[in-house]
Amino acid sequence: MNRVSTLRGLLAGAAIISTPLAAQQANQPAPGPQASTAHPDRWPAAKSPDLVDPSTEAFVTHLMASMSLEEKVGQMIQADTSAITPEDLRRYPLGSILAGGSSPPLGAPDRSPAAQWVATSQAFNKVALEKRPGHVPIPLMFGIDAVHGNNNVVGATIFPHNSALGAMRDPDLIRRIGAATAAETAAAGFDWAFGPTLAVPQDDRWGRAFEGYSEDPAVVRSYAGAMIEGLQGRGKATGGGKGLIQQGHVSASVKHFLGDGGTKDGIDQGDTRVDEDTLIRIHNAGYPAAVNAGTMTVMASFSSWNGAKMHGNKSLLTDVLKGRMSFDGFVVGDWNGHGQIPGCTNADCPATFNAGLDMAMAPDSWKGLFETTVAAAKDGRIPMARIDDAVRRILRVKAKLGLFDPARPYETRADVLGSAEHRAVAREAVAKSLVLLKNTGVLPIKASANILVAGDAADDIGRQSGGWTLSWQGDGNTNADFPNGQSIYAGIAQAVKAGGGTATLSANGSFTKKPDVAIVVFGEMPYAEMRGDVRTLEFQPGDKQALDLLKKLKAAGVPTVSVFLSGRPMWVNPEINQSDAFVAAWFPGTEGAGVADVLVGDRDGRPRRDFAGKLAFSWPKTAGQFTLNKGAPGYDPLFPFGYGLSYARGGTVPRLAEVAGVDASLGNTSLYFARGQVPAPFKLAADAGVTVAAVDGPQTQEGARQFSWNGAGAVRITGPEIDLTRETNADLLLQVTYRVAAPAKSPVTLGFGAVRIDARTLFGAAGADWRTVRVPLKCFRDKGANVAKVGEVFSVTSSAPLRFAVADLRLVTDPAGAVCPN
Repeated sequence: MNRVSTLRGLLAGAAIISTPLAAQQANQPAPGPQASTAHPDRWPAAKSPDLVDPSTEAFVTHLMASMSLEEKVGQMIQADTSAITPEDLRRYPLGSILAGGSSPPLGAPDRSPAAQWVATSQAFNKVALEKRPGHVPIPLMFGIDAVHGNNNVVGATIFPHNSALGAMRDPDLIRRIGAATAAETAAAGFDWAFGPTLAVPQDDRWGRAFEGYSEDPAVVRSYAGAMIEGLQGRGKATGGGKGLIQQGHVSASVKHFLGDGGTKDGIDQGDTRVDEDTLIRIHNAGYPAAVNAGTMTVMASFSSWNGAKMHGNKSLLTDVLKGRMSFDGFVVGDWNGHGQIPGCTNADCPATFNAGLDMAMAPDSWKGLFETTVAAAKDGRIPMARIDDAVRRILRVKAKLGLFDPARPYETRADVLGSAEHRAVAREAVAKSLVLLKNTGVLPIKASANILVAGDAADDIGRQSGGWTLSWQGDGNTNADFPNGQSIYAGIAQAVKAGGGTATLSANGSFTKKPDVAIVVFGEMPYAEMRGDVRTLEFQPGDKQALDLLKKLKAAGVPTVSVFLSGRPMWVNPEINQSDAFVAAWFPGTEGAGVADVLVGDRDGRPRRDFAGKLAFSWPKTAGQFTLNKGAPGYDPLFPFGYGLSYARGGTVPRLAEVAGVDASLGNTSLYFARGQVPAPFKLAADAGVTVAAVDGPQTQEGARQFSWNGAGAVRITGPEIDLTRETNADLLLQVTYRVAAPAKSPVTLGFGAVRIDARTLFGAAGADWRTVRVPLKCFRDKGANVAKVGEVFSVTSSAPLRFAVADLRLVTDPAGAVCPN
């Protein structure tokens, strides 16, 4: 699930020097008239256990007999906390509330502890359960993207992302992670976790690849049932006993049905162009196991299968999932996903319900969708039998969850979130998911050593946790937002202190006394879908800060261990060459000590714990091996699926080729200025009346550029025309970090595309401090900018005088402090 109402595709692909992708695409079947229609008899059979029993069905039948059409339709619609109030439920009796990735609890900031979320849940349910004339009291379901722990709530345990967990090959630990996640979710007032993701990512450029356990369907299949059992408990949904929520369990929602990991070119919400047998063999691998384990809900995918949107595909939602696989729970939509069906809008879509969707996720369009769906039921466009089937499925799940029992014992347990028990499970998962790619003998490190811990992510819990962490994209977090967490540096420092050694933190790698060894922690910035889609697997194209740091330490003769944070395998050959040991740590979450458990030995250098992780995704030899998957024709990775060194089982890595295989500049559409440079394909230009000089930035020597107006003129950053339509629709912002030395004495404008807006409020006052301003792209669009063709991503025009410096310029998702200059 995401925060974007309409995402339509990425920019044109990068220029690829290697050809495996083109060769694979040539073998893809072309969409045909019947290409998106499934044949249920080809699909594996499954069966929901325990969901249907006589007492529950009798209870639901009795309840439905008293419900009006409006109340039935209300059960089929879900709204977001940012767009509805409890009072709205008196007129619109909706069945469910969610809190999207960056949506806040009532009257509180998005980053809030459990108490605010519990209060929000109780406030909505208080109205839903009111006894008033003409109203049947029915509890709400409150859903949240608890995808690696209850990751929206301050203080929760954050587990490694799924791409890390796949490296463990440990279904029992997955089950324990699910149980811990469920308990922390229930303790915060939620009863529904939107997970696990059962995608089988086939193109690592996909921005949601980290949500998949593996490129191998067998790994996904082995985890699917185990995670459901952890979240929901094993066989605990009984008609007469306590429901799941009373036992610290929540409803799971396997997603995204179906084929989201196979979209062409790794474009999120794109089209999976495969034949039906491939759809079954690869992309459906986890769903039969999940249904057999009792998953209560299934979330439909944004993506298409051979041109047909999944939210409208009756042959898959109804004939296969509910028919052949005998799924007795309900199907929920994704964020306004129904609005992407041809002929539908976010506020009007009978077709999605007729196709088999039972509950539409209509975060901000719920009111219109409620009214049009009632009208469609009245005039027969949605048969009453379909309405009743959807409502029965929803009420069945609510009954099995225990929502009609008002007891919520876990909501009163302040000890559940971030408990020592759950953190120990997460720490174990971190240690088991680390994959050792290279070791020349520098690991394990003696606990008595003098260790330098360097890199921009070494002491940053937000960086190591990745996307879907306290915000949709995982940005804007500080260590203070994780009161129960521990950074990788803190974990290392704790380990060496116990062994008599020292750990010194120095992000830039500087030191006065030469260390025995350096551990450098670096990697991808946090991201989720849309922003996470890339067009090259090269790490940091055009911005080689981490590589420069590794070279600096190597030149100083310091043995170096790289700890690489990422959601997917990436082309890091230059960084591996500069490292004495290289560890793929993925996005490990809040328990940094799990990294130290494996890297740091005892005082004499004997391992305290060995590496156990094995690659669940093949590691690319070039940055152009996007669709490099186990068993594919011409399979030639750098490190194959299943690779992983250990202390007991060593190996050597020769010097690697450093030819990326992709024109990296074409992959950059969002970074315009950083650390004193304008990365390709963008260029900086200044008119004759403006002089440019290097100055120190807030963190980097000569990491900024100062612009001084001696006359009328402009400074511009331009590049090839890029399409930023979906970034604009997704509420991205242009973020500028700047400092004004001499304020504007005449009109000054900020430009984006062909639009210029008055920016005197930004440049009207001088100051010694660096400022950060965020301007929504919608501000420029609403003033006439063609966001589908942006060639100029930044400009400032003044008549003189004006002097200011820029330290950073990029697109971001964090809306804090957003302004639209007049």
